Amino acid sequence: MSTTTAVPERQAAPAAMSAEEWQTRCDLAACYQLVDLYGMSDLAGTHISARVPGTEHFLLNPYGMFFDEITASSLIKVDVDGKVLDGRSDPINPAGFVIHSAIHMARPELTCVLHTHTRANNAIAMQKDGLLPLTQKALMLRDFLGYYDYEGAALDLDERERMARAFPPGRRVVILRNHGALTAGRSIPEAFMFMKRLEDACRYQVDGLAGGRELNWLSDKAVERTAAQGTKILGPGGHAEYGPRSWPPLLRKLERERGTAYRT
Repeated sequence: MSTTTAVPERQAAPAAMSAEEWQTRCDLAACYQLVDLYGMSDLAGTHISARVPGTEHFLLNPYGMFFDEITASSLIKVDVDGKVLDGRSDPINPAGFVIHSAIHMARPELTCVLHTHTRANNAIAMQKDGLLPLTQKALMLRDFLGYYDYEGAALDLDERERMARAFPPGRRVVILRNHGALTAGRSIPEAFMFMKRLEDACRYQVDGLAGGRELNWLSDKAVERTAAQGTKILGPGGHAEYGPRSWPPLLRKLERERGTAYRT
């Protein structure tokens, strides 16, 4: 296999664990590490989940570990009722369980859910007009993007139904008004790359608005054309579809920067 596409080798799954679950654990631990590496973590305050293949169970971080500490074996496995099935004795984040279980239950094809509250996405989340059609990054996300109104900390199970409605078919990115952002993907790489693209778009907008110069607003034709291109390019089968090309080099970068501890 070419060195430009090779995925770092993973160690064998522990006894009594399927190879599929162990691979999911390794990829999810890598996702936590990459979110931190790219400056999108918030101490222990946010969370990423992934469905265990072939089950209704999903993996979450132990509450109280920072993202740069997460490893494959440290992840906690829970069911849709919040019962811990496997893992450390640490509690899970209650808001994390509400948010992630809502989407995993309603949209089983979305196997990974990623939540952040960064400086940039909170800046956009508090602006009434949200993500503006000012950059290519923002425009290519338009048809994947939605918004969810803030109700307070997500601690009540009855919010799950409303949260799930924020992810109709085709939706991958949701700006949580006055709170942060959510992405969901058919894979861990897809969820990560949509979050990274959103973060970049939010940072561009914050920087552009801070410049104090007149903005260059695009024509409706340019906006519509670029949004349609984004749907085709980033969606299923598109030449820049998230996952197949982006994930192997991200894992290689992670291992150059931080070693291989995430897959232990």
